[in-house]
Amino acid sequence: MPQPKVKLVVTGDDFGYCERRNQGIVDCFKAGGISNVSLLVNAVSAEHAAELAKRNHIPIGLHANLSEGLPVSQDLKGSTLLNKDGFFRGKMGFREVLQSGQLKMSEVEAELRAQVNRFCELVGHMPYHMDGHQHVHILPEVREVFAQVLSDFGITYTRVPIEPGLKFCTFLPPRLRDFNAQVEKDALESVEVFHRHGIRWPDVYLGLSTMGKNMSVSNLKRALGFTLEASLDDRVTSPLIQSNDAATDSCCPVTAELMVHPGYPSQPHQGGCGEGPDDFSQSADRLHELNTLRDPLVLNYYRQQGIHLCAFKDF
Repeated sequence: MPQPKVKLVVTGDDFGYCERRNQGIVDCFKAGGISNVSLLVNAVSAEHAAELAKRNHIPIGLHANLSEGLPVSQDLKGSTLLNKDGFFRGKMGFREVLQSGQLKMSEVEAELRAQVNRFCELVGHMPYHMDGHQHVHILPEVREVFAQVLSDFGITYTRVPIEPGLKFCTFLPPRLRDFNAQVEKDALESVEVFHRHGIRWPDVYLGLSTMGKNMSVSNLKRALGFTLEASLDDRVTSPLIQSNDAATDSCCPVTAELMVHPGYPSQPHQGGCGEGPDDFSQSADRLHELNTLRDPLVLNYYRQQGIHLCAFKDF
């Protein structure tokens, strides 16, 4: 069998959000559209998801959640992580409290450790990788705590969301472009932190430009084209790649992660992380991603281009 050009991890995020999302993710895995999942352990269908992963031998990691729903730790009453109703503060609310300097990193650490332990209870082993729901793991201060927790538990891989060519994606709405630009800035500033703690990540990250309705066969090919064109020099000189020993071997394929969110849309009042499903999960975009990822045109493209789907545990 010829050596692949690219080892691609296609990660289905938000596993556990609801049973419909779970089933869609499993169907996508069985069709060859994804190769890896990331579990929300505080989601209402996390146990259902863990059982499906075991039954279908799906490689699984932890989608650490500090922004949506209820905490896992029982010791966070009155925590700076939570609003007056006892829920996490939301994607932007979390960032606002962090920016104000009021967020206690000891509480962030306690919740992250509780989520790793909960993952082990549900799945029966350590996460093969650990990233952050809504990219909270790369935020200032949080990234130091996150990297230390990964190091302490011996979790090797994370996600560094810096997507090649993202600045040229003018089809994205201005608000999303601004958010993505901030994500990339935070990710760049996380590189040194993760490197210092011995944490690794794939050579290339994709997914910010291909979410929801922006996912199409042509758009996936555009994004994957940057990975296929990545030369040895690109990998060695990039600050992303200095953590990866394999990048010094010209015979090694490029490694990449594509972040995706497939599934059957959540029904109202069914799913979520304690507050019910959000608009993102109830959207038809979830089904659109599912159908695109398992489109024969996409799967044939992988084969034609020497793109081999794998999981973090295969690195």
